[in-house]
Amino acid sequence: MPDEAMWSTFFDPAAILRALGLFADARSVVEFGCGYGTFTLPAARLCRGIIHAFDIEPAMVERVRGRAARDGLANIICRVRDFVSDGTGLPDGTADYAMLFNILHAECPEVLLREACRVLRPGGLLGVIHWRHDPSTPRGPSLPIRPRAGQLRAWAEAEGFRSTADRAIDLPPYHYGLLLIRA
Repeated sequence: MPDEAMWSTFFDPAAILRALGLFADARSVVEFGCGYGTFTLPAARLCRGIIHAFDIEPAMVERVRGRAARDGLANIICRVRDFVSDGTGLPDGTADYAMLFNILHAECPEVLLREACRVLRPGGLLGVIHWRHDPSTPRGPSLPIRPRAGQLRAWAEAEGFRSTADRAIDLPPYHYGLLLIRA
């Protein structure tokens, strides 16, 4: 991860969350890999429900907890967890929305998609963003492991999701997104 100041220039988190269907009445939101809280904090401001934010890095979790406390956001539960190996530990079918942002280039993307499907209720929404497959992007994973939108859509459909649109959502300056529904 680049430093937080640089990282924050790559996104308009509130606009991305709106474009990817996060809604105010979501009772339970799951974020796989909260990092600096780039999307965690705006999600907590946007919706009334609980944001379950997971990361494998204790320092990231502590940073998000501290920022949430400083900002008076009491609807964030942050946990250190290897959700690739151990899942989230959340009950089946209880989340309204899940976020897989800039993470599906990792090994075993199907494991993450399967866990997102498991924790989402039928009809629950999955927002996915990733770096465009474009060498001019200033950061992101190497191009050979950077998934294209069609590849992500196929992986998601194989794990129990259906797409809400035929095309990816443009998320300038460097990303695209998909909004999927748990079938």
